[in-house]
Amino acid sequence: MIATCALLPGLPAIAARRHPSPSRTMKHLIKPPRLRQGDLIGLIAPAGHVSDAAIEKSVRHIESLGFRAKEGRYLREVYGNYAGSAEMRLADLHAMFLDPEVKAIWCIRGGSGAISLLKRVDYALIRNHPKILLGYSDITALHLAIRRHCGLVTFHGPVAMSTPSDYSHEHMLAVLTDPQPAYTIPMSQENSLRAQEEPHYAIRTVHGGVATGPLIGGNLSLVSALAGTDYAADFRGGILFLEEVNEEPYRIDRWMTQLDLAVGLDKAAAVMIGICDKCGPEPDSVSLTLDQTFDIHLQPLKIPAVTGYSFGHIRNQFTLPVGVMARLDTERQTVTLLEPAVS
Repeated sequence: MIATCALLPGLPAIAARRHPSPSRTMKHLIKPPRLRQGDLIGLIAPAGHVSDAAIEKSVRHIESLGFRAKEGRYLREVYGNYAGSAEMRLADLHAMFLDPEVKAIWCIRGGSGAISLLKRVDYALIRNHPKILLGYSDITALHLAIRRHCGLVTFHGPVAMSTPSDYSHEHMLAVLTDPQPAYTIPMSQENSLRAQEEPHYAIRTVHGGVATGPLIGGNLSLVSALAGTDYAADFRGGILFLEEVNEEPYRIDRWMTQLDLAVGLDKAAAVMIGICDKCGPEPDSVSLTLDQTFDIHLQPLKIPAVTGYSFGHIRNQFTLPVGVMARLDTERQTVTLLEPAVS
């Protein structure tokens, strides 16, 4: 269905909602209830539009994991390159948090457009109805805003329409369904093997060491875009994790510079870069390499800094609970969650 700019009957116009100022950023973590076999998962598209085939694939994916799926009312809408108007996408987000039968909310894809919802999200509603929110890429905008204004732990992990590996499923389900006082995540062996032919899959330690702090970050372009706003990632004292896809090194440099200017990369406890696929220079172009670009920003730091960790726009990715205390150990090449991410 092709949506027009006009609102659908019964769909109210959305207005900016009042939410805490940056000085009132939520410090107390809210852990969403754990996911259990047979639970109902709400399927929404808060950013880019999706095809019927992608929706059917996502439903099968959810059911293959032992859960049930509920489609958002406006999941199949199309408005330009978005999954319906901002009003429609926001209505689905709010409805899934309000529905008592829905136990988790899985974003079907990223794309673009989630940032346009932030001023209008009802953060009190989300805070009062805490649930798992899962996705990555453009969904970073929601993760950062909800962390800042709700204190709710959300999850940077596979989107519903993806085809994750056994490694991805293992570490996603462990984090979402089995609360443990500590959980150590090793890097993917499949990614290490792939690095033999694609060097950007290799783990690189720029500065070694062990660092502890809350996990905060996501897709680099979104983390950068929100810097200096009421929805920015406050990564001071945290493990800043960043990933990107399909971007040239000069853009990576610009966004890393923006974060350094806005906050200061040296204010983080550590910087952890994921696998940035298709981010090298164009053939025959005059450009720094991806590694050289990251090193401009990572080499001057005196904190642990790594690249090539197993998250990002890749099949073998682990799930990062945003806001949860974690430990990065560069020698062991592990990330250990130091508290349960769910209750």
